[in-house]
Amino acid sequence: MKKSDIVKKMKTSGRHLAKAKVGDEVLGPLGLLPGTWRNVPDLNGFGWNMIALPFADGPSHYRLLCNQYNETLTFTTVSDSVPNRGLQTTGCENGNEILPGNDGDQFVAALDYAQSITQIDQDDFPQSGLAGNKCDVIHHEPGLWLNMLNHETNCYDLARLASVPHGDSVLALGTSSEINGAPVIPDFSGLPEGTTTDLNSPYLAPYKHFNDNPFGGVFNPVDPNELLKEANKGVNIVKTTVLDVDTTRDGAGINNIPFIVKQANAGDMKSTFWIQELAEKDVNGDPILRLQYSQVIFIDFFARRDGAPGLIRWPHVSINTLQKVPEGVEDDAPDCPV
Repeated sequence: MKKSDIVKKMKTSGRHLAKAKVGDEVLGPLGLLPGTWRNVPDLNGFGWNMIALPFADGPSHYRLLCNQYNETLTFTTVSDSVPNRGLQTTGCENGNEILPGNDGDQFVAALDYAQSITQIDQDDFPQSGLAGNKCDVIHHEPGLWLNMLNHETNCYDLARLASVPHGDSVLALGTSSEINGAPVIPDFSGLPEGTTTDLNSPYLAPYKHFNDNPFGGVFNPVDPNELLKEANKGVNIVKTTVLDVDTTRDGAGINNIPFIVKQANAGDMKSTFWIQELAEKDVNGDPILRLQYSQVIFIDFFARRDGAPGLIRWPHVSINTLQKVPEGVEDDAPDCPV
């Protein structure tokens, strides 16, 4: 069904709050998300995280923390026909800006999510004694994905809203696309911006440590996306839906509590989700679904060392490869296998 027809239906049907169902037309590119995604046994420990943190006892006053983790990501409820009232405005069609119609009301479908992350291994350098323990829950995040069905500003038809218990409120805007086959995972440098890139510099000793001794034997913070590429080798991916959102886009951003702003400010966030339909079938005879993501939050602290104004931007990178739990299958896999 065309977006315009869906909007007409939403106008007359009124607002609904219901259990999210796969393929719900109001969800558009979010349609495969409803349900539960996990690090199933074949993908145990495929979640990896790196973050630089202020550390008074370190020679450079920061430490680099790495975590290996398992994750449960659930999408449960959809609120459709959400009306944003307005006057005549511009919109987009197929990614191109179009002239306004007579009706300025925007209609949105909101899909909620909850993310829970449990670490199964951890290490930092210099070692601080603060890296935590195996099976610690290290992250919980509730949020929403929005599918904006009409009157998109700057042709952004997706939004992600996230609430992080550290004291961060995130609004990221973006677009979706669909490609045949596997995604092209981009290279990404995990080195900080605003200082040297020479790993032999004493200032980058924590990065050199993990470059020379990859965390868990495989994760190198200098090139964090490499493990996403490795996870796709030998996997027959038929189709990929790409969700790409960014807080640097016009109208988006991150708000943080005062302590974070003063000490280690979360400045920008970019995340890309690749929803993959495999040739292999699940127990219900449906395509196995996988979800990969790469997310970077730039955390700003310490004056730049390259002569430019401002603060060093430290990439906080999280990557994972999850698989959807088939409908009707009991989800009893532990987050932290022992």
